[in-house]
Amino acid sequence: MVEVAVRGEATLGEGPTWDTSTSTLLWVDILGSAVHRYDPGSGRDDVLPTPQHVGAAKPRSGGGLVANLRDGIALLDADGTQRWLVYWEREGVRGNDAAVDGAGRLWAGTMRYDTAEGGGWLARVEPDGAAKVLLDDVTISNGLGWSPDNTLLYYIDTPTQRIDVFDYDLATGAATNRRPLCTVEGTPGSPDGLCVDADGCVWVALWDGHAIRRYTPEGKLDREVPMPVARATACAFGGPDFTDLYVTTAREGLTPEQLAEQELAGSLLVLPGFGVGVPSTLFAG
Repeated sequence: MVEVAVRGEATLGEGPTWDTSTSTLLWVDILGSAVHRYDPGSGRDDVLPTPQHVGAAKPRSGGGLVANLRDGIALLDADGTQRWLVYWEREGVRGNDAAVDGAGRLWAGTMRYDTAEGGGWLARVEPDGAAKVLLDDVTISNGLGWSPDNTLLYYIDTPTQRIDVFDYDLATGAATNRRPLCTVEGTPGSPDGLCVDADGCVWVALWDGHAIRRYTPEGKLDREVPMPVARATACAFGGPDFTDLYVTTAREGLTPEQLAEQELAGSLLVLPGFGVGVPSTLFAG
């Protein structure tokens, strides 16, 4: 069921995103300071080095990428040029997961390297660089996604062991009425990255859980899929019909013995024909 898309040794693979403009899958190695672009047609996985640790990279409508780097949000052009869109450098803090809403805004989270409680934040970034911090007491800002009708925003701050949900106004970018969708229980794992399928169900990767899970819009666990690695980090649907579920993984923190047992740790995995996803939106900048 689980296949290997890219056999690799990413320290902290994260942030898979299907780029509809190129029919390729973007993903990052955060601590390896690299953006990967995987072409399922050719099997190639091209690597773009970044000047800093990169939490996420998303395609732009104008070409190139928008990246959640250590010190802020940058625009990366195809020729390798980097321009800061938002610069918010803070000692001991780096960018983590990010996602683009249906209006082309970037939602970007941060965390402290030492994972100190409340040391990160979640911000909404407009294409012109205007940024607003929506949550300023986040510990490990992680999964972000929207319901198919864009009326709900799902969000994970990993140590809470919850998937939270907000009411979402796409026109204004306002997220209100935060509440738990569910608590991730019955597993040693913690919730990391997420994606939302066409049925409105939330898929979440479990760090140290050897699995990914699907929760219904009502917050009920209705599916769990074992992974051949302990540290699944994030998931996203891709492929021509958005039916292939890609899963990033990590090697960070595993012992030599664990790595010997988990030879696919750090690889990009895929579950072909596993569901139906929703096309992602390009950052409008």
